[in-house]
Amino acid sequence: MNILEVVKEHWGWSGIQPIEVVAENDFGNLILKDAEDNFWRLCPEDVYCEVIAKSIEDYNNQIQDNDFLIDWNMTVMVDEAKKMLGELKEGYKYYMVIPGILDGEYSGNNIQSAPFSEIIRLSGDLGKQIKDLPDGAEIKLKVID
Repeated sequence: MNILEVVKEHWGWSGIQPIEVVAENDFGNLILKDAEDNFWRLCPEDVYCEVIAKSIEDYNNQIQDNDFLIDWNMTVMVDEAKKMLGELKEGYKYYMVIPGILDGEYSGNNIQSAPFSEIIRLSGDLGKQIKDLPDGAEIKLKVID
């Protein structure tokens, strides 16, 4: 299954129906384009998928913004991940074991690597389960074999 199909299946609840992967980073973040020329950012570590630009012009302006680029490139995190885990294997991305939205630390102690599609699946499924919870709500994770 290609990554667009994984996004549709596990993040479709967010409203996204992507037709193209525009960009990806080493932490599995994606910039996706839909049929209406909206540009979405899927961010597994913060468990969101939302429109960041409503046209190619808006997107081109967005990627010129220094704050966006710092957040997108995640240079400090990538450098720390490479130092601790080495280079990524083909088809793998780094990820935060405990996502930021669940108060996970943005540090090397909370970073691993996994197949890219699994990161998208897990973050999408988690996002769907917590999407309606208020900030600060307590959650209980239950692992099922």
